[in-house]
Amino acid sequence: MRDKSHARRRAAYCGLLMACSAQAAWTQIPSAGSESVPSTRSGQALSSSKGPGYPTKPIRVIVPSQAGGGADIVARSIGQKLTESWGQQVVVDNRIGIVGVEIVSKATPDGYTVMFTTSALAVREAVYRKLPYNTLRDFYPVSQAVSQSNVLVVHPAVAAKNVRELVALAKSKPGQMNYGSGGNATSNHLAGELFRMLAGIDVVHVPYKGVPQAITDLMAGRIHYLFGSPVSTLPQVKEGRLRLLAVTTPRRSPALPDVPTIAEACVPGYEFTGWMGFLVPTGTPRAVVQRLHEAVAKIVHLPEVKQRFSIDAADPVGSSPEAFTAFLKSEITRWTKVVKDAGIRVD
Repeated sequence: MRDKSHARRRAAYCGLLMACSAQAAWTQIPSAGSESVPSTRSGQALSSSKGPGYPTKPIRVIVPSQAGGGADIVARSIGQKLTESWGQQVVVDNRIGIVGVEIVSKATPDGYTVMFTTSALAVREAVYRKLPYNTLRDFYPVSQAVSQSNVLVVHPAVAAKNVRELVALAKSKPGQMNYGSGGNATSNHLAGELFRMLAGIDVVHVPYKGVPQAITDLMAGRIHYLFGSPVSTLPQVKEGRLRLLAVTTPRRSPALPDVPTIAEACVPGYEFTGWMGFLVPTGTPRAVVQRLHEAVAKIVHLPEVKQRFSIDAADPVGSSPEAFTAFLKSEITRWTKVVKDAGIRVD
């Protein structure tokens, strides 16, 4: 009995030390007081009262995009490493679009339902009049895992070997050229609209029910160009079925060092940087958020993980919760302006 009592006291002492350590690590997180970050969900707070033993059971990571896509691949790469590190299964669950985001917004804020999403989260907030959630109210950012360049590709028959020639061609044929996307209000649609506005060209947007369908029609010559992820377009580029013109980031991608940016090519100010990151429901214990952040930040910089990311022209980030929060707000503001200027709206 004495040994059991001693063990209980020791466990309680260790738990106290872990809670204090977690609290100290969060001194930089914006807060309304010394104990918690406020939440609008039924008076809950991002408290430090729970979480030192986390995780004690499997974690569900909801990815609001298709299985086999870029976000799914990255989520599974990180999830596997989390499983190995924590000894608890991390299960990726693909729930496409707004449905997946809503599931996380209504989940118990205990760290066992996590969202891994892309820049589409900020785009939807800018585009839709009504959503069943509010991004800045219902979620707490954990860490931006990666940033990723998209690419501008054209059909080989298009008489443009670079961005400057594509812009000149479009200006010589106002209203006659077109570009495809994965659908209205998708991130690659907004990438195309930003290009149209900054380049000063008159082109037609052709929405599809997904990027794969758009790429199929681009290879068939039914559309002229599109913006897509490296993982979905580079195989076709290597086979000569598409021509790669530029990357969308402000700097050249380390994975594609010989490919110019759109901005340096001839459209100053153009930038479209894709991103992926982890968020949790507002009200998740701060010790849990910190543990998630520290694990993700470490994993994305592992050499073998960075090597896997480089295949998709993705760069590790591993930002802090406060940095990711500020970045997410800036993304929503930025795309809200693009949406307004382009006249895009989905009810």
